[in-house]
Amino acid sequence: MTIRVNRRAALGIGTVATAGTVLGAAAPASAAGRPRVATTPARAAAQVAASYARQTARAGGNWQSYVSVANGAAAPQVAVADEADRRIEAYSVNKIAVAVAVLDKVDRGLLTLAQRVDVTASIVIPGGDGIFSLDGAYPSSVTLGHALAALLTVSDDTAVRLCGLVCPAAELNQILVAKGFPNTQVQPVANPNRFYLGTSTPRETHDLLRALVGGTLLSASSTAFLLGLLRSPIAFTDGVRREMSSAERARVATKAGWFDTARHEAGIVFDAAGAPVLTYALFADGQASADDFGATHPAVQARARMGRVFLTAV
Repeated sequence: MTIRVNRRAALGIGTVATAGTVLGAAAPASAAGRPRVATTPARAAAQVAASYARQTARAGGNWQSYVSVANGAAAPQVAVADEADRRIEAYSVNKIAVAVAVLDKVDRGLLTLAQRVDVTASIVIPGGDGIFSLDGAYPSSVTLGHALAALLTVSDDTAVRLCGLVCPAAELNQILVAKGFPNTQVQPVANPNRFYLGTSTPRETHDLLRALVGGTLLSASSTAFLLGLLRSPIAFTDGVRREMSSAERARVATKAGWFDTARHEAGIVFDAAGAPVLTYALFADGQASADDFGATHPAVQARARMGRVFLTAV
């Protein structure tokens, strides 16, 4: 069973009734926020779909998303498909794609994680997110592995430029196209080693993550390295992982992206045995509080509430 939710038509009492029908009993409004333990992929998908509809309606703005639940050897159970093929600015969520391209070159023996890249004053983005702009002492150098760690944990903007030194924009885009992601592309600029983070679609971001955990995107060592960064304690915790214990957060690999009114997040939830059981790509913009980049932004709060349900459902 594929569950597709149009959140604009699944509001209020309709949402509760729909969820209750699939799960076997309609829940009173007072219980709507308390997730139940799902016993099948279809029930888990229904639980996820109901939470998505409820929380996105509450947050307002525009949402484009794709969420699925693992279904054994069968195709994943689609829980949410909301404008899933719309190509949009992915912002820092596309740092996953940048890391995939760099690690592809590592897998082919063209780069190593131990090689060093120079951090010069001219390459540092003043005021950008991350840690390199805080150093205040240049030039320095770091390993490529260090640059990727900064890229995917604290979402370092200067680390994007460091990746561009070893994987120029044109080559990066070619690698992603060859891997089957023509809409997940960085935006080249005049300097071939620099780029804006570019675009993706919810479905392609979801599929890239599924390919990653499926072992078809990178080598086993590169896959483990990348997922280790996204699951680390210092990876993004304000959204999907916020209402979780430390142990529960370690079961979620996630990457957020934010700029202007956009508040995005994509990742994978693992079960206690380490199997990937839920994949999400949640893109949002147009909510209130555009100058709030913290945990109190409406879209980030919505993702935090969804995240608790996602984990419980699977």
